[in-house]
Amino acid sequence: MVVLAVHGGAGVMNRSDLSPEKEKAIHQSLTNALDAGYQVLATGGSALDAVEQAVRALEDAEHFNAGRGAVFTADGRHEMDASLMDGKTLKAGAVAGVRNVRNPITLARTVMDKSDYVLLMAPGAEDFARQHNLSFEPDEYFYTETRYQELKKKQSGEGGNRKIGTVGAVALDQSGNLAAATSTGGMTNKTFGRLGDSPVIGAGTYANNRACAVSCTGDGEYFIRAVAAYDVYCLMAYKGLSLQEACRIVVHEKLKELEGEGGLIAVDRDGNLEMAFNSEGMYRGWRNEQGEGETAIF
Repeated sequence: MVVLAVHGGAGVMNRSDLSPEKEKAIHQSLTNALDAGYQVLATGGSALDAVEQAVRALEDAEHFNAGRGAVFTADGRHEMDASLMDGKTLKAGAVAGVRNVRNPITLARTVMDKSDYVLLMAPGAEDFARQHNLSFEPDEYFYTETRYQELKKKQSGEGGNRKIGTVGAVALDQSGNLAAATSTGGMTNKTFGRLGDSPVIGAGTYANNRACAVSCTGDGEYFIRAVAAYDVYCLMAYKGLSLQEACRIVVHEKLKELEGEGGLIAVDRDGNLEMAFNSEGMYRGWRNEQGEGETAIF
């Protein structure tokens, strides 16, 4: 059995903000990510490779707050975070605050595979990326007019509370192994080197073959405080709950009690899949070996 799911962020979304053209483009980008990850699984590849490839595709699309579509910081830059985890070995890699790295998720994978560390922060993480010949892009590559206007609105006090989260993927491969990956551009107009949950193992990303793989998106501060991804695992591993019930408790009870908005995608070792969110919408999609699957926004 193989299963793959992806998300492109959750948060405050209005149908009126999405033109038919943009909505179609978002669905296509989610489909492209599913294609990239599922191709790995269908040919006997690992869940870890699948989630990396799916997230790379999402980072390369400009519609999501990660990679090319990352939001602007207060000083007009892009600072990106990413992490991934192997449910078989419990090895993990993560990077925080990196600039100009084309695919932060691949840098996180390289940290996991080629170093003795779990989490590297910039600028050392960028030095590590250069040492391993990873791709960098100029500032212009990450510039999108939509994100720039979001920054201007936020700085002028008109931005409201619009948050669009992150990107991520979870997978179960033919060998029964689980993996999760998450990548983000952080928060529009962020200051002081702020980091959210995406590079924090246990908060935004967690995978363990004993139970499940989880990737989160939403108000990062609340997901950190709730240790959200790990909590889903704990409710299953220690309390014996189903994936569905564990996700419901974390997203609709624990996070809501903290007034945290967002969602998560998760898959368990039996191939059950959950895509839970307490926000207006979450860009998401899934696929299994029966050929079933879909992409959705609201």
